Amino acid sequence: MKEVVPLAEGWSLSHSDDLLPAQVPGCVHTDLLTAGLIPDPFLGVNESDVAWVGQRSWTYVRELPAADTAGEQYERTDLVFDGLDTAATITLDGRELGRTRNMHRRFRFDVTGCHGRLEAAFASAYDEAASVRAVTGERPNVYPEPFQYIRKMACSFGWDWGPTLVTAGIWRPVRLERWSTARLADVRPLVTVHGGTGRVEVRVEVERTAQGTARPLAVRAAVGDGIAEARAAVRGVHAVLTLEVPDASLWWPRGYGDQPLYDLEVTLVEDAGEERPLDTWRRRIGFRTVALDRSADLHGTGFTLVVNGERVFARGVNWIPDDVFPSRISPERYRTRLRQTADAGVDLVRTWGGGIYEDDAFYDACDEMGLMVWQDFLFACAAYPEEQPLRGEVEAEARDNVVRLMPHPSLVLWNGNNENLWGFRDWDWEPELRGDSWGGGYYLDLLPRIVAELDPTRPYTAGSPWSGSWDHHPNDPAHGTYHSWEVWNRRDYAEYRDSVPRFVSEFGWQAPPAMATLRRALPGERLAPDSPGMLHHQKAEDGNGKLNRGVARYFALPEDDFDRWHYLTQVVQARAIATGIEHWRSHWPVCAGTIVWQINDCWPVSSWSAIDGDGRLKPLYHELRRVYADRLLTLQPGDGDDGPVLAVVNQAAEPWQARVTLRRLRADGTEVAEQVLDVTVAARSVHRQTVPPDLAPAPQSTKEFLVADSEDLRSMHFSVTDREFAYPVPHYDVAVESPMGTRAGNVEVVVTAHTLVRDLLLQADRLGPNAVCDTGLRTLLPGEQLRLRVAGAAETGANAVRAALFCVEPA
Repeated sequence: MKEVVPLAEGWSLSHSDDLLPAQVPGCVHTDLLTAGLIPDPFLGVNESDVAWVGQRSWTYVRELPAADTAGEQYERTDLVFDGLDTAATITLDGRELGRTRNMHRRFRFDVTGCHGRLEAAFASAYDEAASVRAVTGERPNVYPEPFQYIRKMACSFGWDWGPTLVTAGIWRPVRLERWSTARLADVRPLVTVHGGTGRVEVRVEVERTAQGTARPLAVRAAVGDGIAEARAAVRGVHAVLTLEVPDASLWWPRGYGDQPLYDLEVTLVEDAGEERPLDTWRRRIGFRTVALDRSADLHGTGFTLVVNGERVFARGVNWIPDDVFPSRISPERYRTRLRQTADAGVDLVRTWGGGIYEDDAFYDACDEMGLMVWQDFLFACAAYPEEQPLRGEVEAEARDNVVRLMPHPSLVLWNGNNENLWGFRDWDWEPELRGDSWGGGYYLDLLPRIVAELDPTRPYTAGSPWSGSWDHHPNDPAHGTYHSWEVWNRRDYAEYRDSVPRFVSEFGWQAPPAMATLRRALPGERLAPDSPGMLHHQKAEDGNGKLNRGVARYFALPEDDFDRWHYLTQVVQARAIATGIEHWRSHWPVCAGTIVWQINDCWPVSSWSAIDGDGRLKPLYHELRRVYADRLLTLQPGDGDDGPVLAVVNQAAEPWQARVTLRRLRADGTEVAEQVLDVTVAARSVHRQTVPPDLAPAPQSTKEFLVADSEDLRSMHFSVTDREFAYPVPHYDVAVESPMGTRAGNVEVVVTAHTLVRDLLLQADRLGPNAVCDTGLRTLLPGEQLRLRVAGAAETGANAVRAALFCVEPA
C-alpha cells in the first residue's frame, strides 16, 4: 500500500545570510511576521512598509533524509506539492527537479533514491509577470498591477477592498508518496440520479512503475457500508466502474431538504491471485441533479438554477479569500465563516474569480450545510493573454481543479470569469487590444470543453455577467446574469428598483468595519473618515466620497462626529442591500437570484462585506437574515401614480396563510387608518397587491408613513427621505437585565420606546471587543418594547449600554 510521509516540519526560510524557522504550509510574510522582522501589515499603514517583501526572491530549504529500510521497499518515491506560490525552482541535492509557475496547481516530482538539501526557490511574482509580459505583450487591466501575466491569486496584488501583499511560499501541504506497481492518479466520480436510483460512474486513471507496466490491476469501489459495490479490471491505465444506489436520499440546498452524504471509497489492487491493495481514494458524495434554465421568454433570457427538479431563487453571497494570506485559513475558520453565512439565510456562495480554488475543507463544509457553490475559474477584471506559457498553465490548472472539486455535491455551477466579457465590450479594451488575444478563447472554448469532458454533470456559464451570447450586451439585465454597480458608483440605492434583472450576480454597498475592528487595526489613531489609517484602509476609488453621498441623500452628513458617521454609513449599507433584495425577490420568478457583494473580508477595511475582517458582524449581516428568510414582507413603491405595493414572499415548501395588518400612522405614532388582509401565498411563490388608497400616505407626505406587520415580520414605507421626514426627537428607556444563571457579560437590554425610534442599533463591540448582539437594525413604534441579547460584554452598566445605542434622529 502507498505510504504518505508529510513534510511539514524542518523547513527554514533564507533571509539575507540567515535561516529563519519557516512554517509549511505558510508564506514569506507570515514567517517574517513570526520572526519579528516586519510589522503587522494589517495595522495602521504598515502595508506600505512591507511592499519590499513581494519584490524580491525567497528560498525555502530543508533536509530530505535518505529513505529508511521500509522506504527502500518501494519502487517509486514522489515529492508532491499541493500548492506553490508561485514561480519556483525545485532542487534536491543540487539537481533541478522542475520549475513551476502556477499557484493553483498541484505538482509531483520523482525523487526515487534521492536525498539531501531540498530547496524551493521562489522568484519575485513581479519578475515572473514581467517575463511573461515581455513574451505576450501588454493587455489592459482595471488595476495597475500585473496579475493577468501570472497564475497567482489576483487579489494578492491589491483590489478595491484588499491590500497589496504579494506573497510567496509553500502555501499548501507537501509530502512524500512512496508506492510500488501503480497508484491512483485521478478519480472522477460522475454522480447522477434517475428515478430515485443514484448512479456513480467512477472513471479512474492510474500511473504504473516500469516494473508494474504489465501487471494485472483491478479497481474496487464501494458506496457506504455495503450499500453498493463494483469491481473492474484496469485496461492499460484506465478503468470505469458503475455503482447504483436504489432509493438514494437526495442532497438539497439548505431550506429545501436535508444534505445526506455517502462515503465513496476506491481501491486499486494488484489482481494476481490474491489481491494486494496498492492505493486508496476516499471522498463524500451526494446524489442530486442540477440544471440551469436559460430559456428565452417574454422577459428576455432566464438564468434559473434547478436542483432535483425544483426551481430555486438563489439567496447568494460572493466569497473572497478570507485572509490575504490564505495559508492561515484553517478548517475551523472556514467552518465558522460558512456557518455565519448559512445562518444569514444564504443558500449559495459564489467563489469569486480573483481569489483561489478554496481548500477541500471549504467545500466539505458547504456540502454539510447545504450551501450551493458557484465556482469561478480564476480570471477577473483583466484581459488575459492566451499564448504560452499561460495557455498550458490555464488548461492544466482547470483540469486539476475540476477533478479535485467535482465529488462535492454543493458545487452546482462552473463560471468562466468575472467581468472580462463585459470588460472586452464596454471598457475600451477592443481598440487597445488591436486583435491580440484577451481570454475569450478560454471562456468560450477551452473551459467549456474541459467541463464537458471531465464534469458533464454540471452546467457551465462563460462569465459573470454574461447574457448568453454576443447577440446581447454582456451586462444586459434582461438576459442571463447582471452586475449592478452603477447604483453604488453614481446613484441612489432606491434606483435598484428601476429594473428586474434575470439574475443579479453582483451588487453591493460599502460601510466601515465594526468599531472594535477599527480600534484594533488603527491603534492610537483619532478616528475620522479622513484620518490617515481610515483612508489607508479604504481601497475603493473615491470610496469615502461615495459613502458620504450615500448618507447625504437621506441624512444630514455629520461633521466632526465619527461615531454618528460610522452608524449612518452602516445604516445606509444595510438599507441599500435590503432595498435591492426586497425588490428583486418580489419579482420572482422573473428574477431568479441575488448574490451580494460580499460576505467576508480578507483584512480590516471599509468594504462591501457583511462580516468584517476580524469576523465581526455588520448591521448588513442581520439585514441579510431578514431579507433572505423563507418568508418576507415588503412594501414597494408603486408605478407612476399608483400607491405602494405589498409583496408577500414565500420561499418555504408549504403555503403561507398570512394575516397582514396595514396601518397608516402619523410621525407621532397615532393611527390614521388600519386594515387587516388575509393573504394565501403558495409555496415558492410571491403575492403582490396594491395597498388600498386610504392606507397609502400622500406621495410627498413628511408626516405620515405606512407599516405592514404579519407575525414577527415588519415592513415600512416612507414617501420621503429621512432628512425630509418630521421625526420626533427619539425617546426611549433602557434597562439592563442579567437573567439568573447567565454567564458574566451576558445580559439582556430592554428598550421601551415612547416615540417612533427608527433603525435602533446596539453596537455591542463598544461594550467589549468580544461582545455580540443577536439583533441588528430594528424600528420601534411608541409603546413597543424590544429585548436585545448581548453576550461577552466587558461593560454592562446602563450608561455604557445607552452610549452604544444609536438610532435615526431629526435632521
